[in-house]
Order: sequence, then structure tokens, then C-alpha cells
Amino acid sequence: MPFNCSRRAFLGSVAATLVSLDARAEPPVAGTKMAGLTTLEARKGTARLLPDPAHATEIWGFEGKTPGPVLRLSQGEELAVGLVNRLDAPLSIHWHGMRGDNAMDGVAPLTQAEVAPGARFDYRRRALDAGLFCYRPSVFGATPELCGRGLKGLLVVDEPKPLESDADLLLALDDWRLDKNGAVEGDFGSAAAAGGAGRIGTLVAVDGAPAPARRDFSPGARIRLRLANLANARIMFVGFENIQPFVVAVDSQPCDAFEPVRRTIPAAPGARFELMFDLPRAENAVAKLVLRGVDEADGDLAIFTTRGAAAPARPPIAAAPQNPLLPTEIKLQAAKKVDLLIEPPALPGSGWRINGAASKAYGGPPVFQVKRGSPVTLGFVNRAAVPVVMHVHGHCVRLLHDLDDGWEPYWRNGVVVPPGKTKHVAFVADSPGKWAVHDDILEHEAAGLAAWFEVK
Repeated sequence: MPFNCSRRAFLGSVAATLVSLDARAEPPVAGTKMAGLTTLEARKGTARLLPDPAHATEIWGFEGKTPGPVLRLSQGEELAVGLVNRLDAPLSIHWHGMRGDNAMDGVAPLTQAEVAPGARFDYRRRALDAGLFCYRPSVFGATPELCGRGLKGLLVVDEPKPLESDADLLLALDDWRLDKNGAVEGDFGSAAAAGGAGRIGTLVAVDGAPAPARRDFSPGARIRLRLANLANARIMFVGFENIQPFVVAVDSQPCDAFEPVRRTIPAAPGARFELMFDLPRAENAVAKLVLRGVDEADGDLAIFTTRGAAAPARPPIAAAPQNPLLPTEIKLQAAKKVDLLIEPPALPGSGWRINGAASKAYGGPPVFQVKRGSPVTLGFVNRAAVPVVMHVHGHCVRLLHDLDDGWEPYWRNGVVVPPGKTKHVAFVADSPGKWAVHDDILEHEAAGLAAWFEVK
């Protein structure tokens, strides 16, 4: 199901994979609840992305599926995953949003060597924080194709006392570029995408089928929705109709519950949101998640219908306690201040520039070095005509206000910097190692919008 929107840098087609887990039951065993070392094979598979009579589309996926298995463990447990590469391309797994443990961050060649075809690499790291995370390859120069062909998945780390709900939904947003025969288009080296809005897909699907997804729940059911944007480049605006949603976590970190402006979530690539809402108490009522258009009509992503006996009433929605492992304050006056001036490719096929020079990405020197525990403020100065989504690995950051020294009341891993604008973030560099800082629009990163910093 295509969406037609004129402002392609932000909106258009979206594919979404909806996984429904009953919060009162154990999560499925196969590929989800982890016990000991879990093996993930990266291999070819197929996905039913187009309706019959079209052929299934060949994809690359973890366990041959896209998205791959939902990995699930409890806070404090060890994440233990063995990556086996059955493809003809080099791989890694980056655990998007997880803090600390630099050697397990999965960024090749910065924190590890790429995993060659036929080889294996075991990841072992402690799940410090509860929340929703993503996993995907991060191999400099190759990531757009690896992810664009389907290598991605979700990781859920459950808190000791889960939020009360009647259903736990995982919504993995994505989009696909397919040719007229239903095959994944192979234009991953497009100079237009690298210097423009990135690779924007043309297909909307839910769980491998045309949108919208349809799910039935009890009238008045309380839903915990965990949504992640796994697309290469698309910035998605997800709206809620006939629902009053409350955001309870952003980029894996709990926050005070708040209702989003205009009941719409701006989800950039790599962003994760957790929301709570109650469905209408009337039977046969309909509520929706929609992709907000800019100049044209919205498109349905998921339709929820209430059926059967009403769910019991619940107390007012509240979020989980905020993460005590994160600092309560950041001493901005003592922070190391670094600005990154970002300029787009000057010519088709050339790379992005950082601070006036052609970027050497992860092969160049660090953009800064600090001692562990130092406060840092990073300024992203976007001189391009398209937005960038700047991601600081291994840490959570506060988005600073444009006009004063305050910050937004939630933590982020990445921030959208609109064309011609500047955004500042602050964080405490509390994890030693070599950490990537790059654009989460993957075609931009592959074209050089990437750098790194070192915490000693």
C-alpha cells in the first residue's frame, strides 16, 4: 500500500512489522526468551512483501527473517549472541541504544573487525538498562545494503517490575524499495541518496503484508506499545486516532509520562518510543495508528478493534522509575565543548565534510578525547539542505534547549538536526573506549558523515 507525499525527505511509504505479545503470558520461546548463548544466523530468506499473485521477495535476514527474532531478556542478565555469517558480505551486530562495553558495540572497523563470510563472532555484554533496543549490522560503507535488504531486529530488556498492561505490542517500522518484479532494488550506491534524503522506500507493509495491520482487543484494554523505526533513512511521523497516548520511555530510557504534541510521535531512524494508552470501552470501537502526511492524506498503519468482554479498569497511567544509573545533572559550565560543522557532498559521489575537511570517518583521528566521567556538549551545525540524525554511541544524551541552558526532560541516543539549523546535546562520558558519532540516515554515514571520539 503506497502513501503519496510530496515532501519525500520526511514522509512517504513506511513498512511496519507488528508483533503482539500477551503481557500475561511468557514470551514465545523460539528466538525470543534468551537462555545461554543464542545463535543468530545471517542468511538469505524470503518475505511476502507484495500480495498474491506476486512472488515472495528475496531478503537477507537474521535467521532468514526480517525483522529477525525478537530477543528478550531481563535487566541485569547477560546478552549472549553468536553471530554466524552465512552471507557473501561482511557483517557485525551493533546493539543500537545500549550503553557501555565498547568492545561489544559492533562497529566495524572501529570497535571490531568485520565478520567475514562463513565466520562467527560471539557478543557477550551485560544488559545494564531495561527498555527497547534494536540490533543491526554496522560495517562502514556497507551498512545501507545490509540493512536495506532486511538485516535488523528488536531487543527487549524487561524491567524487574513490568508496567501493568493487557497487551505488550512491538511495532518495528521499516520501508522497502522494490522493483516492478518485487525484488529489492540494488541502487545502494546512489549519489543522490548519499547527498540527499537517503534511501526512501516505496512500499508499506505490516508483518510482511500490505498495511494496515488489524488486531482485536478487549474494550478498555490497556496497551503498552513499543515502537522502533528501523528504516535506513525515513523520518516518520506516527499519529494516534481515537487514542490518548502517553509516552513513558524514549530511546530505551523511562521518562515522566506525557502526551505527545498533536498526539504524534516524530520517529527518526533508530528512534524508539514506548507508549501506554487505553482503548475505548465501547465494543466494536476502532482506534488507529497512522502515518501522518504533510501535504496529502494520512495512511493507516494499524487498526485496533475492541471486541468481547471489557477489560478491568486500571489506575491512571504512570511510567516506570527513571534510570538511577544516569546522572541527575550535567555540569555544563565545566563541559568540554565540541562543535561539528556538517556540510554535504560538494559534487555527486564525493563525501560529506566535517569541520571544513573531507571526513575520514572511523579511519581518521578522534574529533575529541576526554577522561572518563567528563561532561561534554556536542554541537551539530547542519549546513545541508536535508535533515541529519546525529547519534552518539554508547551514551545517552540530553537535547539542550535552543534559547537557554535547560534541556528536554528525556534522554536520547540520536537527535534530528533540521536543514540549516544547529542542535546541542550534553552527556557525561562515562564509558571508556572508541565511540562512533554519526548520522543514523545510513546512506549519509556511508558517504562519510561519521566520526569518533575517545573516552580514556
